[in-house]
Amino acid sequence: MINSLYLRLNLTAILVLVIFLTVTGAVMDNAYIESARLSLRERMLGQIYQLLTVSNISEGGELVMPLLSDLPYPQLALPNSGLYAFVSSNGSDKLLWRSPSLSKRQNPKPFTLHLGEKRWQEIKMEDGKDYYLLGFGFQRSLRFGINSYNFHLMTELAPLDKQVYLYRRKLWGGLATAAILLMVTQILVLRWGLNPLRKVGQELSLIETGERNQIKDDYPREVKQLTDKINILLSQERTRQTRYRNALADLSHSLKTPLAVLLGGLDEPNTLPETVFEQSTRMMHIVERQLQRAGAANAVAALPPLTVFPVADRIITSLSKVYSNKNVSVSNLIEPGLTIRCDEADFIEIIGSLLDNAFKWCHAKIEIQGYQHGQKLSLSVQDDGPGIDIKHIEHILQRGGRADETTPGHGIGLTVVADIVEAYQGILRIEQSALGGIAVVIDLDCQFRQVT
Repeated sequence: MINSLYLRLNLTAILVLVIFLTVTGAVMDNAYIESARLSLRERMLGQIYQLLTVSNISEGGELVMPLLSDLPYPQLALPNSGLYAFVSSNGSDKLLWRSPSLSKRQNPKPFTLHLGEKRWQEIKMEDGKDYYLLGFGFQRSLRFGINSYNFHLMTELAPLDKQVYLYRRKLWGGLATAAILLMVTQILVLRWGLNPLRKVGQELSLIETGERNQIKDDYPREVKQLTDKINILLSQERTRQTRYRNALADLSHSLKTPLAVLLGGLDEPNTLPETVFEQSTRMMHIVERQLQRAGAANAVAALPPLTVFPVADRIITSLSKVYSNKNVSVSNLIEPGLTIRCDEADFIEIIGSLLDNAFKWCHAKIEIQGYQHGQKLSLSVQDDGPGIDIKHIEHILQRGGRADETTPGHGIGLTVVADIVEAYQGILRIEQSALGGIAVVIDLDCQFRQVT
């Protein structure tokens, strides 16, 4: 089996080209031979007609042929000239007249023909040469009856064969030259056409060695679809690696508090078993959650669509009970039919963390919105709390800059939320809220759909 696409295309194209030119040459060759034979017949028939015009029948019924000088074609007067003529009476093999060019050793058999009948035949004479024989039936009315004669013209086929040979040499020589030129052109065109695929292979080698991060985008439209998909896969792989690194960093950061509690419990032997159980359970949950989050975005396209509104409404109901003493008014303005392809646990963690922070810092009002605009899905959670100084926003989003690591609830900090959003190729930003506090806005790209 041929594993080279370039070689496959070349061999296939060469095979098709050879078959096409062979069939074309055979058709042209056959057409030329038929045309040459037809031309020879027409010429010989015209020569017979001229021979008829110079012949005469006496009153006694004898055939009278012209003198040598009066013959319509000089070749007929030259021995072995290649053009021969003879006349026979109908029904008899006896020749009434033969041209001087036909030697007495040559005795072709005449045709028996009706009036106006024409007959062609290829014959081989005693000299071993091939000839083309044409016969024409002729009658003359006399006083005592009708005499029938058969006029014959015979010519050597060697000139025709030579003509056909020269034509074939030119024809097949020209077709062979055309085939070579077309093959060379085809090889160059295929090499040029497949060059983008060769370049893709070279760029992938550079990516493999770490010299390049992605494939360039200056490719033809057909190949660009492939390179774009490869770049997406490379980007997803880098995102996955970054996600695992961040998960390990988050894990180490999250385990600091339980480990500190365990170390502190060594000073209180009476409560040590209970402390070990609680903190071990907590660390196990932290590890499980970080592992789940690290692999959450590996198969986004395979996740079923998650309806946003009921999930958010369920979290709002739970947090309203937790913060019942604050009597917070929450407006859920998410479009009811909006869905997103996202792991449900990830989405609960995102919305739960943002709403938990909003409940903590608001005075009395929270508003959550979700809507589709173009190819984006936007979610925002805003409150009427004291807000935050703009210069502190960057610090809050820095890894390890969380201040509420030990606070119970759904959330694990804005940094972790930002990591989850980034894993889904989204963007998280913090703005001033129209309610007076802050608004956390999340934009997710292309991994959602709107149900009707």
